Amino acid sequence: MVRVMPDHTDEPPATHAPKPRILTGDTPTGRLHLGHWVGSLETRVALQDEYDCYFLLANMHAYTTRADKASEIRESTIEITKDWLAAGIDPEKSTIVLQTEVPAIAELTWFLAMLVPFNRVMRNPTLKTEIEDKGLGDSYSFGFPMYAVGQCADILAFRPDLIPVGEDQVAHIEMCREVARRFNQVYCGVDPQTEDAGYPAAGGLFPIPAAKIGRVARLVGTDGKHKMSKSLHNAIFLSDTPKEVKKKINAMYPGQSRNPDDPGDPTINPVFDYAEIFMRDKAQVSELKDRYRRGDNLGDGHVKAAVIEAVNELLEPMRERRAKYEGPNAEAEVVEIIRAGTDRANKLAEETLAMAKDAMALNFGRRELRL
Repeated sequence: MVRVMPDHTDEPPATHAPKPRILTGDTPTGRLHLGHWVGSLETRVALQDEYDCYFLLANMHAYTTRADKASEIRESTIEITKDWLAAGIDPEKSTIVLQTEVPAIAELTWFLAMLVPFNRVMRNPTLKTEIEDKGLGDSYSFGFPMYAVGQCADILAFRPDLIPVGEDQVAHIEMCREVARRFNQVYCGVDPQTEDAGYPAAGGLFPIPAAKIGRVARLVGTDGKHKMSKSLHNAIFLSDTPKEVKKKINAMYPGQSRNPDDPGDPTINPVFDYAEIFMRDKAQVSELKDRYRRGDNLGDGHVKAAVIEAVNELLEPMRERRAKYEGPNAEAEVVEIIRAGTDRANKLAEETLAMAKDAMALNFGRRELRL
């Protein structure tokens, strides 16, 4: 329930966390896989102590192409939260936020949509790629391109300094940066010549957030050709069992046909990509490459075995953490974590919206959220 409350000038201003802030998230379209891990998730886990972290479950965006699959979206939302918790996202350190329970995001989306031309939205290369990849043609909903603006609101509602994302999301982040500059210039009087880092000091409401790209821009899937994707059935999921991991990696095509005694080229073998990414012992990786080039009685199976061991070593702690959320009351526990984080997030998002409306001469009152 949303109630409009009078503006109490005697209330103390909200305090800001001393640590710089992060906002990023995922649209619930299914379980997370190794591509998500190396693209962004491992960065989020690593930065929890250094930053004030907000991680968004973008379930509203899932409706742009799956509005008729509400139950699936709910299930995916729960599963992704489990993946986050299993990966090491700590709800005591980080705030997990459910998009549809933060009304300030939807309201801010409307205001920001007035600051970006429609043709600029449709030129967004990530949006164009999604239309092509999902075969939407001209049949996509009116709300589908709106989600590109919605992502700007997702981010700016929390006024972050940094956005850990995969390489495919950089275009969205750049549009968000454009919208933040435009708002600050139009409503906060910031000089357009101001350097990005100087916007807050110049009176801007929104920092101009920077993207932080994960260590692997594009992880090839188990088909050895395309980017890892659930829809292409070439993914190794964070929740896969050891047997599933072994089966998927053993089925990978090495990019060439050869006998174990023949020289091979590791640069065209996707299994070696996995070796470089997931094996901790880099000297062992170099040795495997050298032996492979020499045809030193090293078959693809030897390399795959080393990669299987490394991937399962990575995933085993995640399996153990995930097991805590697989019991009969697991969903209720996960939902409570989501609710607690969303309650904290609403305080910040409502503060941002109030400040934005003040800047836009819409300061007619204050509202209090009761969820």
